Amino acid sequence: MNERIKDKIKEIEKYLNELEYIVPKNLEDYKKDFKTRAACERYTEVIIEAVIDLAILIIKYQKLEYPDSDLQSLDVLAKEEIISEKLADRLQDAKRMRNIIAHEYGSIDDEIVFNSITEELEKDVREFIKSIERAIK
Repeated sequence: MNERIKDKIKEIEKYLNELEYIVPKNLEDYKKDFKTRAACERYTEVIIEAVIDLAILIIKYQKLEYPDSDLQSLDVLAKEEIISEKLADRLQDAKRMRNIIAHEYGSIDDEIVFNSITEELEKDVREFIKSIERAIK
């Protein structure tokens, strides 16, 4: 396996573990603590960016069709059956949420972000990593 790919996977796993450590147990605690909210939002941003970076690395490594956009990189991996279409859709939704966090601070819905962090993000990203690891062995 390419060293850059291994390093990116380790980076994502590190961020996931750190996020898991700081995320509160419930929405009310999340809403009350602006420092925790800000940290969770930042981890969400860097995790999703690292996932997209990994997708691009896989595309380059396997010499696949280069996408026109970050979101399309997930479609390329789904088309090549490296990840499922459902996973590509969920990660694209996470990327859209990341864009809202990064660029539209005033319109962030804390409940949506919290639910994404606690119920979807880790599961989807770990599934993504497993799919990538299977594809490049």
